[in-house]
Amino acid sequence: MRVGIFFGGQSREREISFAGGRTVYDNLNKSLFEPVLFFIDSLGQIIELNWQYVYKGTIRDFYPPVSLLPPSPHHFQVYIESLAAEDHNLALSAASHVGRKVSPEELPTLIDFAFLALHGPFGEDGNIQGLLEWYNIPYSGSGILPSAIGVNKVVQKDLLEKNDFPTPAYELLNRDSWLKEANKKAVFDSLKSKLKLPLVIKAPNQGSTIGVSIIDKDSVEDFVDGMNRAFFIEEIDLSWWAALPDEEKRKELIKLTDIREGIGLPVMMEGEWISHPEKLWVKLDQLASARKDTIQLTSQHAEETVLVEAFIKGREFSCIVIENDNGAPMALPPTEIRKIKDLFDYRSKYLPGISRKITPIELPDGDIQRIRKQCERLFTALHCQVYARIDGFYTEDGGIFLNDPNTTSGMLPSSFFFHQAAEIGLNPSQFLTYIIRTSLAARIKTGKMIHQMKGLLKKLDTEIQLLAVSEVKKINVGVIMGGFSSERHISVESGRNIFEKLASSTKYHPVPIFLTGNEENHELYLLPVNIMLKDNADDIREKLHAAASKNEHPVIGQIKSEAGTITSTYAPGTILKYKRINYEDLSGLVDAVFIALHGRPGEDGAVQVELEKLGIPYNGSGVDSSRITINKYETNELLMKHGISVANHTLVYKEEYLAHPAKTIAELEKSFTYPLIAKPADDGCSSAVKKIRNQQELCAFAEMMFRDTPEFLPAQQKVLKLKDNEEFPQKSYFLLEDLIDSNGATHFLEITGGMLTSINDNGDRVYELFEPSETLATGDVLSLEEKFLAGEGQNITPARFGKTPEENKRVSEKVRKDLEKVAEILNIEGYARIDAFVRIYEDGKVETIIIEINSLPGMTPATCIFHQSAINGYKPYEFIDAILTYGMLRQKLIA
Repeated sequence: MRVGIFFGGQSREREISFAGGRTVYDNLNKSLFEPVLFFIDSLGQIIELNWQYVYKGTIRDFYPPVSLLPPSPHHFQVYIESLAAEDHNLALSAASHVGRKVSPEELPTLIDFAFLALHGPFGEDGNIQGLLEWYNIPYSGSGILPSAIGVNKVVQKDLLEKNDFPTPAYELLNRDSWLKEANKKAVFDSLKSKLKLPLVIKAPNQGSTIGVSIIDKDSVEDFVDGMNRAFFIEEIDLSWWAALPDEEKRKELIKLTDIREGIGLPVMMEGEWISHPEKLWVKLDQLASARKDTIQLTSQHAEETVLVEAFIKGREFSCIVIENDNGAPMALPPTEIRKIKDLFDYRSKYLPGISRKITPIELPDGDIQRIRKQCERLFTALHCQVYARIDGFYTEDGGIFLNDPNTTSGMLPSSFFFHQAAEIGLNPSQFLTYIIRTSLAARIKTGKMIHQMKGLLKKLDTEIQLLAVSEVKKINVGVIMGGFSSERHISVESGRNIFEKLASSTKYHPVPIFLTGNEENHELYLLPVNIMLKDNADDIREKLHAAASKNEHPVIGQIKSEAGTITSTYAPGTILKYKRINYEDLSGLVDAVFIALHGRPGEDGAVQVELEKLGIPYNGSGVDSSRITINKYETNELLMKHGISVANHTLVYKEEYLAHPAKTIAELEKSFTYPLIAKPADDGCSSAVKKIRNQQELCAFAEMMFRDTPEFLPAQQKVLKLKDNEEFPQKSYFLLEDLIDSNGATHFLEITGGMLTSINDNGDRVYELFEPSETLATGDVLSLEEKFLAGEGQNITPARFGKTPEENKRVSEKVRKDLEKVAEILNIEGYARIDAFVRIYEDGKVETIIIEINSLPGMTPATCIFHQSAINGYKPYEFIDAILTYGMLRQKLIA
């Protein structure tokens, strides 16, 4: 069956849709389905996308193409609508650079079924569903009516009340009235009187986390900010703008033009449409030089009405409801959302480690069942089909408030959609098969093209049955994820991605393994799929430790029983019990291991030592090479001896600093000038890397790094601007480096370069250096999220080394040659990622300054190494296969 995956789209949630489409593409069972990628751009064009681009980190990394973008001295990335505002025809031509533009009438000749991974307006509001029905193409999820209801929070309110669902009191505010109202305090006072504080402000036609604010203080300023946020209005104090340094102006414009947390572009400002951040910067500077008042910016896509609700104090949950094999609604185990702050916003929902997901919600069994029944009842009341995600609150007095039903759920690997399906034993691939099969059955009920639909359904059922009884001998690969470093959450993302890629192959059978413990004692656990898909490493560890003393939750057991025919059909033989193992046990379970750990252990050679004792093949570099590259100081020293450019550097030790802090700082200031870079010397690539501007920040960094307890030191946290959930390890020493700058070069950029090794017919190691990526940080340094998580980083692959193809090729070859020399010096094997700065001087000289080496680079779906390997023709699975093949061949040669 040819399955068209529709993703991207025109809404403010297009980045999550893009990442979700990639998840669907990777997890569709290739024995049953042939995936076809349809990227919907923000102009509404349907583009049959070349597969290489689905592995980009963000939409803006590839679209619009770099070649079509206007110059941007401050390195802003924009969406295609910014280009269209200047030259509509040029914007329309962008499609041909990344694939082929498809007209709707072509779709029936290209696909048999449409899988919808679109969010918000134009995606889950009935628009695309109506288009597909017009062309008789069956699609996933709910039909036109429930989709239209599901995206409109105002209509939902009416239906909830009419179907006797409790709902908080609310008021609607009109845009024109809000803009004309001079006395905003009077509006606030009126709402406080009617609804009481806190107030919840919502943009009624957006996704569940867009344009939402909670006003919990008696503050008119906060209220006005929240209302403007929901109307997608931004007010800028020109005096404040004028006082900002350029670095801060750039950060502010990046936030302002972010479609998720800002208002996006184009914006209307004083009767003029502005489509690019550079033009907005210039315009604001001009106005700020002449005036000192406040100006207002309005988004092109904005709300006409805003919903203000009374705040519900309670425990927040989310529940996926699916149709069972008889077509009746069945709620999966509801998940409690535990947040650092009241608002479950975009970052909390989609970035690991920021919020916690507890499944099932920790309530008495009877109350969990009440939540399930209410969710099933709402599913029916809204005429939903196939599946829906229903959010709600459980209050202290036992009340259940349901709100914001979504007919399309987020589809990242750890989203509620997959997270709850795993509790009944379905991995992502199996759950997607079930959704497609159930969607076909739902479309038959419409009475349109029923013979065609029934034929597709019969064929799919036959193939599912054949798949269940077929047996193919596969290579068992243990995928080790987790760890106890500050990058443990990213490691879980990497491990899950490796698992998914191998699970959909015909060659490998992945076995998920979770590692926790400490340096002296590695605890290994064989992971069932339901635990593997918990939100982050800490959730997995806690679940495993708790499972040792608990039996299966009775509600989970009941839901498994209710779903028995589903799991027996789609996931025969699934194991849902964890098991504690050791390295010797591992040798009897697997033929090879893929280490998806970052930092310590993993990149330090500790796991490799244990695997080598047992002769288990593994990915990546050997023990000695790993022990060097994990230590940034030793790596720098070794590279310097071989004539490789690195930053001036030194180590700062806890004992010396605590004994004589002033003296230590004074000595450092003799050798280094601010700003400089401070980071752990022996941890992952982005943990606690900070740009240090002055003595106060250097002291704060040292005191945070050398603290005795895991809790942050409040004063130092404030100085370093650390988020509450940010990873900042405790160490006995750290690395201090000069800040690398352009040093007079005409072109200066930060890059990251991946590589792959193979063994030729003579038994020699051969390096394949990929085209490096140009990395753009939104802050001082690249964060973990920017490097590894979908929708966060700004990367351009290949890097823009020169203005002409010839110059690009010349510089790229020189840089890759430098990176290869580094790999040879450090005896890197398998694959790696090397981060560096590149200076290109007017006379053509190219200088590569090495930052650090990652012997087990991140393998999350959005990471740069997949963009780079794609240029060389490797799909992610093929790249992973090459890495494993090298590891297994190396072990044979050693043996």
